Amino acid sequence: MSVVLGSGAHRYRVNPDWAKLPAGWSFRDVAGVAVDAKDQVYVFNRGQHPMIVFDREGNFLRSWGEGLFTRAHGIHVGPDGMLYCTDDGDHTVRKCTPEGKVLLEIGIPGKPAPFMSGEPFHRCTHTALSPRGDIYVSDGYGNARVHKYAPDGKLLKSWGEPGTDPGQFNIVHNIVADDEGWVYVADRENHRVQVFDGEGRYETQWKNLHRPCGLFLCPGHGGLCVIGELGPGLAVNRFVPNLGPRISLVTTKGEIVARLGGKDGPGMAVGQFQAPHGIAVDSRGDIYVGEVSYTNWPSTYPNDPLPEKLRTLQKLERLD
Repeated sequence: MSVVLGSGAHRYRVNPDWAKLPAGWSFRDVAGVAVDAKDQVYVFNRGQHPMIVFDREGNFLRSWGEGLFTRAHGIHVGPDGMLYCTDDGDHTVRKCTPEGKVLLEIGIPGKPAPFMSGEPFHRCTHTALSPRGDIYVSDGYGNARVHKYAPDGKLLKSWGEPGTDPGQFNIVHNIVADDEGWVYVADRENHRVQVFDGEGRYETQWKNLHRPCGLFLCPGHGGLCVIGELGPGLAVNRFVPNLGPRISLVTTKGEIVARLGGKDGPGMAVGQFQAPHGIAVDSRGDIYVGEVSYTNWPSTYPNDPLPEKLRTLQKLERLD
């Protein structure tokens, strides 16, 4: 029996077995997902094959990245089809072709900046592009900054510091930019998304979220922002209803139009989420959700052994 999430104009059928992996392969944690103009789906994961590419029907196309990436975290597709891959394990951002050729590398592999120094990078997390092609990098776990680079990799400016006030961050975990140049930053442990102009000037914030983790901004003026929320991380509220983990659809004004899942807390049942971390949407409006279930399991179920196999990728197929 199929499971449908959402209501009204935002209804999705859950397809947990969409991706057809080669025999013997596994994703482990799926940290990032991206979709190109051909609806090819790039699954950036922490298994033996870091980048696995599928068509929209889930058929395997190719893989690459073996020996290149240390710990997959974020992926973004530029308008020219190039991929921006953020590796928080070796503190780099790499611009790659769809076949895996590295065109640009920002950061020094294996050499983080000092913790909370503000200098790039210390466990950077994700990237976004401005309308003119400038590269924004969220940084990250060991910093509380957003860095802005020219398309050639030259650092233009940085903003942010640790804290809870506007313009401050407590784990800057993800970043997207819209066609008008606004920049949206998932300030995860402050339970908000902050909005800035292209120069880092604070505009507003969305606070009706619980540990926003994954972001995807649907193209076009007035598009929806699809947000993966990790939900509670503390023992005292871990299984409290209506806090997630879940997927939320939000307008660029911060208005919630739909919540998908999350009413019954974390879980591995169809229609539940464990740790939504990477989000992408294809041309038909289907949502791909990558989860870091293996990383999240010990904190969610501290008394249960880690299962041999966990689900880390789901497709939510939009219903007309």
